[in-house]
Amino acid sequence: MKGTLLNAGTVAGGAVIGLALGQAIPAGAQNVVMNGLGLATMAIGAKMALESRNVLILAASIALGGLIGVLLGIQPGLEAFANWAQQVTGGGGRFAEAILTTSILYCVGPMTLLGCIQDGMEGKSDLLALKSTLDGIGAVFFAATLGPGVLVTALVILVFQGILTALARPLSPLAKDADLLAEMTAAGGLMMLAIGLGLADVAKFSAAPYLPALFVAPGMVVLARRLSKRRDSG
Repeated sequence: MKGTLLNAGTVAGGAVIGLALGQAIPAGAQNVVMNGLGLATMAIGAKMALESRNVLILAASIALGGLIGVLLGIQPGLEAFANWAQQVTGGGGRFAEAILTTSILYCVGPMTLLGCIQDGMEGKSDLLALKSTLDGIGAVFFAATLGPGVLVTALVILVFQGILTALARPLSPLAKDADLLAEMTAAGGLMMLAIGLGLADVAKFSAAPYLPALFVAPGMVVLARRLSKRRDSG
């Protein structure tokens, strides 16, 4: 759990620094920074999406995951949480956008899953320490441009990664199976692409409804394997 505590701490610390810097950065410069973050996020998302070993599985996972997300009301639920947090904290700026954007960015990547499994099963936090450094640096820029909502993301990280760490043993097969991890990573990459497009103000659509695709993707891989075995045995 120490890796998750470190990760939440670096994001909170980075956000505090970013909030202080944001007051000194002109609005025009903030737009330039935001566009740059969007471009970088799109590049990372594209790289992750290319990890897919079967584009049909990736497409089906995103489509089905999005449908499940809509039926579960993930987007309205996250927006309600963000609005509640804003009322409780009295935060300003692009508060809800900050929480939604950074929570997905910090929790979707493969380093999150692998780091939490390593932390939970081996008590090591090497991966999460590296992730913490990267997330903390990113939090500086996100807080400077999006505002104090990034501070709430530290709490989201604490809860989400804490749960993954507690479930490290049952989740460990995902980390050991290259195909499962590849499709999960690719699905996360498409979500990061969506976030990057929004940050760069290219297109506005939410990545939140697609979150179930992270779990649908490995399930699709398992299903494809079983169908393949039946076909070969038949």
